[in-house]
Amino acid sequence: MLALRSRLSRVLAARPAALQVCSSFASGPRQSDGTFYEFRSYYLKPSKMNEFLENMKKYIHLRTAHSELIGYWSVEFGGRTNKVFHIWKYDNFAHRAEVRKALAKDKEWQEKFLIPNLLHMDKQVCDITYLVPWCKIEKPPKEGVYELVTFQMKPGGPALWADAFHKAVHCHVNLQYNKLIGVFHTEYGELNRVHVLWWNESPDSRAAGRHQSHEDPRVVAAVRESANYLESQQNMLLIPTSFSPLK
Repeated sequence: MLALRSRLSRVLAARPAALQVCSSFASGPRQSDGTFYEFRSYYLKPSKMNEFLENMKKYIHLRTAHSELIGYWSVEFGGRTNKVFHIWKYDNFAHRAEVRKALAKDKEWQEKFLIPNLLHMDKQVCDITYLVPWCKIEKPPKEGVYELVTFQMKPGGPALWADAFHKAVHCHVNLQYNKLIGVFHTEYGELNRVHVLWWNESPDSRAAGRHQSHEDPRVVAAVRESANYLESQQNMLLIPTSFSPLK
């Protein structure tokens, strides 16, 4: 009995250290902060793109009465055109469920916008993302264009690649080649996927900054380390709509 008690005491004494080690692998404060961001993409019929955006501009206030819109863009380059991309903020999953239920009962939103414009859509895609722990959503200094770069990382999650990825992003930020708006990690959708949203004054200023960064040995070294964990990447050039909070 004494031997059993002695072993149990040693196990209990070791638990705090074990818990501390496990917590170091957590991906950040999202475990305690339920706030998340919904990425929505609508693929529209080419002949209906302008009509869809005009209707959205006219009735967007009906939608934002229910939850916060972060940004709304049309896709200029990168993948399929006649596509809109928008980001919505929710406090938690219960909040989103309440919003969806309220929208289903909002007859004005349903009749004036949703039902007529469903005919203009070919496809919808929805991902749920969290901000990474070391980032918050920033505001641009003035109107410009946005680039959403999506990185498909190797399986293993942030415990595997977060440090190297963090260094690569902040190397660009610290050297001021472009303006960081936010970094998001997918929770529902393609896993091990990270989205980086950048702002630039224009497509040409973005191109100039990219050429400069490719010749900077500090950027090259940071990107090379992060690329060890990279499987693929793609990007889109986004033009903010007139009703987008992020311009």
